[in-house]
Amino acid sequence: MPPCGSGDDSFVGFHFFFFFLCSLLPWIQEVVLPLVDHVVVERKGRGGAVTGGRQDAPEKKITRGSSGVIHQHEPEKRISEGRGVVDQHKQIDGHSTNGVAKPKVLPAPKVNPSKAVGESTRDTREIRKDVQERQKGAKADDVERAKACQLEFGSYCLWSIEHKEVMKDSIVKRLKDQLFVARSYYPSIAKLQGQEALTQEMKQNIQDHERVLSVSTVDADLPSFINKRMEQMERTIARSKSCTVDCKNVDRKLRQILDMTEDEAHFHMKQSAFLYNLGAQTLPKSHHCLSMRLTLEYFKSSSLDSDDSPSGKFNSPKYRHYVILSRNVLAASVVINSTVSSCKEPGILAFHILTDAQNFYAMKHWFARNSYKSAAIHVINYEAIILERLPKYSIRHLYLPEEFRVLIRSTKQPTDNTRMEYLSLFSHSHFLIPEIFKYLNKVVLLDDDLVIQRDLSFLWNIDMGDKVNGAVEFCGLKLGQMRNVLGKTAYDPKSCAWISGVNLINLDKWREHNVTENYLMLMKKFKFKDEQSLRAAAFPLSLLSFQHLIYPLDEKLTLSGLGYDYGIDEEVARRSVSLHYNGNMKPWLELGIPHYKKYWKRFLVRGDQFMDECNVNP
Repeated sequence: MPPCGSGDDSFVGFHFFFFFLCSLLPWIQEVVLPLVDHVVVERKGRGGAVTGGRQDAPEKKITRGSSGVIHQHEPEKRISEGRGVVDQHKQIDGHSTNGVAKPKVLPAPKVNPSKAVGESTRDTREIRKDVQERQKGAKADDVERAKACQLEFGSYCLWSIEHKEVMKDSIVKRLKDQLFVARSYYPSIAKLQGQEALTQEMKQNIQDHERVLSVSTVDADLPSFINKRMEQMERTIARSKSCTVDCKNVDRKLRQILDMTEDEAHFHMKQSAFLYNLGAQTLPKSHHCLSMRLTLEYFKSSSLDSDDSPSGKFNSPKYRHYVILSRNVLAASVVINSTVSSCKEPGILAFHILTDAQNFYAMKHWFARNSYKSAAIHVINYEAIILERLPKYSIRHLYLPEEFRVLIRSTKQPTDNTRMEYLSLFSHSHFLIPEIFKYLNKVVLLDDDLVIQRDLSFLWNIDMGDKVNGAVEFCGLKLGQMRNVLGKTAYDPKSCAWISGVNLINLDKWREHNVTENYLMLMKKFKFKDEQSLRAAAFPLSLLSFQHLIYPLDEKLTLSGLGYDYGIDEEVARRSVSLHYNGNMKPWLELGIPHYKKYWKRFLVRGDQFMDECNVNP
């Protein structure tokens, strides 16, 4: 059978391939990095451009730990299915040397068995080497299937591997195999003269198999007489194979069945990925109930519509101000509770929660009902404050931190330098923070999918000099590798990317460097067709706006990946300053990774009346 493709690589002269993907978009931006500082971007309907390469899992064992994710698949020919498990080959033992007789001292000639033993050992080494090469190739293929799956479907592939159920369907699979073979022979048998009885028998067997498979998924669903049906079909197929038929027609029919089966499998994969993303982006029913109850109670209890702390505390630079952008009551509550619980002086903490109009009243009522030691909490309606105080800005809706998938691989060493990264960056709403908090000179921005495990007081003692944004850098991706994505704007190609999560912001330097104005100027250079392209633009705008203005924080400050990576070491997570659940598998969702949820649940409010009534139990 000829190969499906020629295997040509039109970019073989390039050194690196960079693929930039936004999970919000139906298309994929594929960023190709050559040896020189130039990038080519291709937008495709599907992301099946990954061929060759192997992920080097141990390279980022602490923060990524993805080695346990890629290898647990079952073999499939279809890349888009994101499956495949490395075939386990048994080691072939060497020939035993015990059977070689020891030569006597007398008489001559002497028998030297060393040569025979040497040949046997050499043959064994060659066999083992061959087995290892096959295993290595199988692993590389499985890794590439997983990478290709992530390109098209994102973290759904990682989730589906961990939640894959072992089905007892060996007999069902045999039935399907028989059905496929019978279907491939049936058209040719039907054309033969004198084979009317065989044709009718084959047709009847095909219909019987189809009827059984329509109501059977696993072996337990099969009727008791299935063995007789299988024997009948086996005899019918054997008779068909004994007939003289055109092999090309049979081959063509088998290919058609294979294509249809692969298309069907890919359709179900897309359907499952859609439902996964729907579950990741949709607020759970119990959380929606909680938000509605809190909103209703807010209007019924107007006496709670006041902040316990004096308003001057929220504008005083003497306090340590934290800003959180969130639409999720429980997520914001956990961030604040974990920060306060880890702080030695909670009385000097002031939290500002920027939320939208829909969740504003629920937020206010929740934080009025619950106290977090002596910390002050200020809930702000972002949309209202933009309309009232900052009407000149077009970004009037609240945007939470954006998350992107980035695949990086080398064409020179595809088996060693391939990795998938998930980066979170500022949204458009972040750039209006200095305008909203005009009386503050320094704040710490916290994403709402964080858990703080250590005191963050040391951040306030950092002298960032002339820098604006204290962030954890990600030097695995540099601006020079995203030339086409960043446009024609001047930039330093050696500047590293950075990630959001815990960011120390010097608002005075922000205003001094006119970061917001520069952001607005850059924004005019990008064309936005719709909401999705607007949100995708946060990737280049965030990187360009803070060029040369990033103060690198210790990478141990934040452990990322708890929203997609199943392989993070528990001891590393326990010792980290903060845990970032970036990715689709948030801890408050049913999709969340179970053994990471305990860190988040530790700071979740317990015994709340509304939570119990709405059955909120993440």
